[in-house]
Amino acid sequence: MSEKHLSVVVAGGGTAGHIEPALAVGEVLRDMYQANVVALGTERGLETSIVPARGFELQLIDPVPIPRRKPWLLPGVPVKLAKSVNQTRRVLKNAGAQAVFGTGGYVAASAYLAARSLGLPFYVLETNALAGMANKLGVKLGGVGLNAVPNSGMPGDVVGIPVRPGVGVDPDGVKAERGRKMWHLEEGKKTLLVTGGSQGAVRINDALAGAIERLTADGYQVLHAYGRKNDAPAAVDGYTAVPYIDDMEAAYAVADVVLCRSGAMTVAENSAASLPAIYVPLPHGNGEQGLNSAHLVATGAALRIDDADLNPDTLYQAVSRTLGDDAELARMRAALKETGAGNVAEEIARRIAEAAAK
Repeated sequence: MSEKHLSVVVAGGGTAGHIEPALAVGEVLRDMYQANVVALGTERGLETSIVPARGFELQLIDPVPIPRRKPWLLPGVPVKLAKSVNQTRRVLKNAGAQAVFGTGGYVAASAYLAARSLGLPFYVLETNALAGMANKLGVKLGGVGLNAVPNSGMPGDVVGIPVRPGVGVDPDGVKAERGRKMWHLEEGKKTLLVTGGSQGAVRINDALAGAIERLTADGYQVLHAYGRKNDAPAAVDGYTAVPYIDDMEAAYAVADVVLCRSGAMTVAENSAASLPAIYVPLPHGNGEQGLNSAHLVATGAALRIDDADLNPDTLYQAVSRTLGDDAELARMRAALKETGAGNVAEEIARRIAEAAAK
């Protein structure tokens, strides 16, 4: 541990995919290096609830989204960006920041520009398979680039994605027991975890609705986060449906297989938890979600169902192939252990702490 009191600002707002890796590193800096960690965000992002719940101070700045679909609004971006950067400079000065760590999103560009103007070292983590505009800018400004996977289009070391310390760790079974009590699950019964992320996934919900009775008839139990904005599914014995799962560590501890989208953070946490997965990549952009999990599918650590192919039958077949075959499950878990997920947050925190100390 460093003897110098560290102060670091982390910038990753908007979605959980930006916020969670920033906070994962922040937790290591706070707990291992006694650092003062301040999170940067905007009032429109999920950080307004996630960051305070994790015990971090949150400072809000104005977001500066790039209006790609409304090019006539582009002339107003420089003025908004200048205001946002000035707000960020004040946050950095008030926090006595010695380093900045960004993961992309609406607040990242302002954070990189402010850090550069103040001469602070800053680190740029790209968690997706294809780098975003803000992070590419950060590296061009002199930030240290870090990538989750190779060939993102942004220079930098490939380090993986940081996840919260303790994900997938349950040596005494406390988390699993907590999950079974919370969701009324039977011990010793194979469990499928289904989630569509913070908003849920209607396509996954619909496919599961058509397969749930076959799955429970086969002796499996299902824990399903269907999304707060979606209608609650019909009740079925052996099926627990909740709008959202706050205690993901307990969910990982009770699950044998997870069926989900393949956002970068989701893939990282599943891998760190050594949890075999069936991924249904969201078909948007340049196919980023499919790329996030491609290396796991290629090594046999995960299965993939394309969104266009998802229906009750393909879902049922994929679950049966995994939960119904102990040897297949063991092979998938063994392949996951070879990924090296789980210690990325500590490595990034070490680099930041060393840079700040200088």
